[in-house]
Amino acid sequence: MTRGPAERPAEQPAEQPAVADVPPEVVARLDAPTREVLADPGWRRLHPVTPVLRTWKVVAAVLAVVVGQNVDDIWRLELPGWVVTLSVLGGVVALSLVGAVYSALAWRRTRYRIDAEAVHVERGILWRQQRRAQLDRLQAVDVVRPLLGRLFGLAELRLEVAGGSGSKVSLAYLREEEAQRVRNALLAASAGVVVAEGEDAPEAPQRDVVEVPPGRLIASTLRSGLTVWAVLGLVGIGIGCWFAGSLTPLFASLAGVLGLVSAVWQRFSRGFNFTVADSPDGVRMTHGLLEQRSQTVPPGRVQALQVSQPLLWRSAGWWRVEVNVAGYSGGSAGEAEQSTVLLPVGTFDELAHVLEIVLPDLGTGDEPPLEVVLAGLTGRDRDGGFTPVPRAARWLDPLSWRRRGYRITEHAFLARGGRFVRLLDVVPHARTQSLALVQGPLQRRLGLASVVLHSTPGRVKPRVDHLDGATAAHLLAEQAVRARTARAGAGPERWMTR
Repeated sequence: MTRGPAERPAEQPAEQPAVADVPPEVVARLDAPTREVLADPGWRRLHPVTPVLRTWKVVAAVLAVVVGQNVDDIWRLELPGWVVTLSVLGGVVALSLVGAVYSALAWRRTRYRIDAEAVHVERGILWRQQRRAQLDRLQAVDVVRPLLGRLFGLAELRLEVAGGSGSKVSLAYLREEEAQRVRNALLAASAGVVVAEGEDAPEAPQRDVVEVPPGRLIASTLRSGLTVWAVLGLVGIGIGCWFAGSLTPLFASLAGVLGLVSAVWQRFSRGFNFTVADSPDGVRMTHGLLEQRSQTVPPGRVQALQVSQPLLWRSAGWWRVEVNVAGYSGGSAGEAEQSTVLLPVGTFDELAHVLEIVLPDLGTGDEPPLEVVLAGLTGRDRDGGFTPVPRAARWLDPLSWRRRGYRITEHAFLARGGRFVRLLDVVPHARTQSLALVQGPLQRRLGLASVVLHSTPGRVKPRVDHLDGATAAHLLAEQAVRARTARAGAGPERWMTR
């Protein structure tokens, strides 16, 4: 794998960093005072149409709660249809007026400002709230374009900052052009580059790497476990209805069926038109059918990575890549899944391109990195230089114990496993948060133990189960030293000043 595009050659002096493919006007100076601000240092408001977009959400939420909880009582009143219609319309109008007034006041009390160190946001009507998001802790920048917002040419800017749940900063809504301009300024400041006062930071160029065709996305969705469970559920309900001679089983399980169907649809909708691009300011991803999202993850912000392959994908040679990024774990489960997918479905060549961007150097020495990755994805026992688990592990994991193992390279820890769903977890040494040694009662009787690598909260949970007890203890001690050493030499968070 080659060196990432954002790295500065070692022979360049720190005052004049050489950044590949970045226009010369982007880098004005790096030693600006900390109080120097970017273009337009004053406070700014969100777009005036914002209250309109927020009002319908308030009305829809209240109606869903009120009608859903009182629908039986409403029908029991046996009122004329015109009375029910006028009552509903009157309630909608009243809710709309209240929601509009509240949203307008909230918009009036919301403003934001960006300086060279942080993003400042003030909001609140009864309780004032001030947020300060440090730019050197910026993990990702998303530009979200919901369906209704696109009709007005508006977008939401979401900043993911390291700090756990509640650290996300949202600016909704801005004109699409303004959202793009603010995004460029944030990424430039987060990198440690300050443009000349009064000038906007230009957008860094990008190189398209992967584009997922819609046909492949549909085929992979149909072959996914969600679809299989949905089909099995429908077949089971059909059999139950046939034996019962009524539709009672269908209505009894309707919520579960709708949940599975919704999950299948969401996977397709979120992965539609998925593209991955390489840029000096990080990894760029665009995707979405109804809600379009443009994500930018700055270099080095990926905390852990997982490559997976379900059983039904093997004949097609497809792989899925998910990552842990600090800050993305604070939302809902659906939003977290949408934000942390780096490649919904791709070939091995596309997987290699993505890994080259995210992990430009695994530290495998003279051994080709892709051979190590392939051994982690498809190998077993000692294939690819992996350390396997002992034979005693077969009593606890009879199906996939030969697939379990780990390998340590100069820069990363790799753990593989899974028989029906192949898994390979990769954790850079510098991103290891902590380690743990876990031993259950059956493991203790067999002399086995598990080593857990704690990353930031997310879908990737790296661990190696059922190692020999002595091997696990030795691995724990060595990996702690590697993580500490890697963190000490990681350099500043602002990557263009390294």
